[in-house]
Amino acid sequence: MANLTLVQAINLALIQEMERDDRIIILGEDIGVNGGVFRVTEGLHKRFGEKRVVDTPLAESGILGTAIGLAMAGLRPIPEIQFEGFLAPAYDQICTHAARMRSRTRGALTVPLTVRVPIGGGIHAPELHSDSPEAVYAHQPGIKVVMPSSPYDAKGLLISAIRDPDPVIFFEPKRLYRAFREEVPEDEYTIPLGKARVVAEGDEVTVISWGAPVVQCMTAIEASGKSIELIDLRTIYPIDTQTIVQSVRKTGRAVIVHEAPKNCGLGAEIASRIMEHCFLYLEAPIQRVTGFDMTMPYYKKELEYLPEAERIGKALAEVAAY
Repeated sequence: MANLTLVQAINLALIQEMERDDRIIILGEDIGVNGGVFRVTEGLHKRFGEKRVVDTPLAESGILGTAIGLAMAGLRPIPEIQFEGFLAPAYDQICTHAARMRSRTRGALTVPLTVRVPIGGGIHAPELHSDSPEAVYAHQPGIKVVMPSSPYDAKGLLISAIRDPDPVIFFEPKRLYRAFREEVPEDEYTIPLGKARVVAEGDEVTVISWGAPVVQCMTAIEASGKSIELIDLRTIYPIDTQTIVQSVRKTGRAVIVHEAPKNCGLGAEIASRIMEHCFLYLEAPIQRVTGFDMTMPYYKKELEYLPEAERIGKALAEVAAY
């Protein structure tokens, strides 16, 4: 076991998969010589060479278009988009081509690529560097969407994403990159995509979250003094509905926490599924603790926008007391 940060866990997963499979190519802005803006790919250029770790121009559509072509030709590309806000120029390539190629060619061509993307706020970055657009891509059939909340999960989920036969967007919560360390096996292992993790067991309230807010949920739960079950979704799409339903049927109460704005956020989809499968079990209205329906504010107000432990704790108390 190694005691790793999330950055180190992802770096280790990339090294091990590149050593295992010479079809894997990494490409993106500054990911080679500089090791990426967050140093996630540090050391890979020297280790594997410029033909497998490729510095690209600042052109997100070009990066994804090239990666799609490489994947269709039999390689396993891992393009990096520096920040989640820069995914927008590549939306057409991802959703019009990568997501649809298997269907379009009736299975003759597939696109086994993994798009690595830092996501979320909490690091005082400028505009277009702190958003949470996961629901946009979860809405697109043909793409899997993943977001780990811990170093252990990051390594296992990334290896599964790289080996998946279809496109995966792998969102990495930048607030957690170096927030804490965790024991991570040095040997390779996988965590199945589409399977949530029960972080803490309880019987009074179910909390459902993913990414950086999971840590805030844990803080709020510890301060609440209540028996609360915390589910880390891990895979945004496909959603592990079964784990959510089993928990809510046990607790009768649910709070959903995410950084993205409330309007049309993934929490709305989860709440709808809970209503479909757990209506007669509910003891209180479902609550959502989210970002606000506005652009992420600048530094001074950033933490007021994010679903911090205080706001989560208030929702837990209200739902438990209903």
